[in-house]
Amino acid sequence: MEETVDHDVLRPAPGKESPDGRSVRTEKDPVLLDRVFGRDDIAVVRHEINARLDPGLLGDRQHGFVLAINEVITNVVLHAGGHGRIVLSRTPGAVWCTVTDSGPGIPEQFRRPPETPEVFEVGGRGIWLAYQLCDEVTMATGPIGTTIGLRLDVPTLHTTNALVNGVKTAG
Repeated sequence: MEETVDHDVLRPAPGKESPDGRSVRTEKDPVLLDRVFGRDDIAVVRHEINARLDPGLLGDRQHGFVLAINEVITNVVLHAGGHGRIVLSRTPGAVWCTVTDSGPGIPEQFRRPPETPEVFEVGGRGIWLAYQLCDEVTMATGPIGTTIGLRLDVPTLHTTNALVNGVKTAG
């Protein structure tokens, strides 16, 4: 039986579309981290991500981005064979993380952006958190593995002199 590709899952989180082309990833972008990981590496990977990101680059959103990545790699360890590969890279306007595994694929009922988990529900918060904390979440999945992409836009810097009532002015 041929598996169909659902292109609706390959889209930014609702309302989180990239406002400009600066966030589009290309092969020329610098890779900050590229490594395989397993069950015993989750904490190490989390520390490596923090060490490779410029201090202050993502502002107060950095911890949330690292948490989203942690949830995705934990899902790989728990549900997709126990090991995977993570690639962290930077564009002028964003930081990207791609997590790939060779597991059996994500079941259909988990391929859509999740609803808010129930208070006492066990599990089901990892991908939901990624959608809450990232500007884009993409998913490509099938019987030979899954790739989850996470993007966080880098805040643009404005000087106080260039802002009037929260609106950027010329000059």
